[in-house]
Amino acid sequence: MALEQWIVDAFTDIPFRGNSAAVVIVDNYDDVQWMQNVAIENNLSETAFLRKCADNHYFIRWFSPITEIDFCGHATLASSHVLFEQLGLTGEIKFSTQSVGDLLVSKDESGRVEMSFPIRKPLNVTDIPQQLLNGLSITPKQVLRSEQAYFAIYDDAKHVTELVTNNAALKELAPYDVVATAPSNVSEYDFVSRYFWPANGGDEDPVTGSIHAGLMPYWSERLGKLNLTAFQASKRTGVLYGLLKNDRVLISGDAVLFAKSLLFV
Repeated sequence: MALEQWIVDAFTDIPFRGNSAAVVIVDNYDDVQWMQNVAIENNLSETAFLRKCADNHYFIRWFSPITEIDFCGHATLASSHVLFEQLGLTGEIKFSTQSVGDLLVSKDESGRVEMSFPIRKPLNVTDIPQQLLNGLSITPKQVLRSEQAYFAIYDDAKHVTELVTNNAALKELAPYDVVATAPSNVSEYDFVSRYFWPANGGDEDPVTGSIHAGLMPYWSERLGKLNLTAFQASKRTGVLYGLLKNDRVLISGDAVLFAKSLLFV
């Protein structure tokens, strides 16, 4: 049996930028180890496995090369791009998940994929783990934490881009990852970030949609804006557009198809 697989560069309109994700549509989730093995073989930040529930309704699971992930934004964008552009779906798509409820996806007025995520705002940390401080070459001005990651807050975007990490130390923060963020020093963007996840996926994630469910509300409150544009300053870079709306954050981005192939099962 052969299954189709697509690889999509997400949060970019330029090939070889943004973050790559593989997308596979399966009939069932019976063989979890096979899905993990495919993710290991792909060696991308995530491989998304979709199972159709009904028209425009899919269950979605995400696997890094290390483990199954609770929540992944860029692979959700990649999956949506495949369903819209390759399989011809129109209207609103619903993705059901194991950990973050239902995610509703549509196209915004610009034609970008727009994903409705739950707000996952970080909270202040009173006891900062020494492993976090040991893992960052520049001491943050403030530390917060969400259910996903520690937030290292800086005042200068240069601190984020120049940051060097000790990933052995950061790995000890498992199950939490680490995001470093600061206000942007260019008018095109509102804030910048980098994301480190040695415990769950790799050293640095190129673009991380899920963490912006926490970054967008944090910077919205700090900057006094509901619409924000974010820049993730990895080697590949990526751009994310956010809108705070009630108890949800709408995150939009571009995507580019890189490859289509067959998996032989």
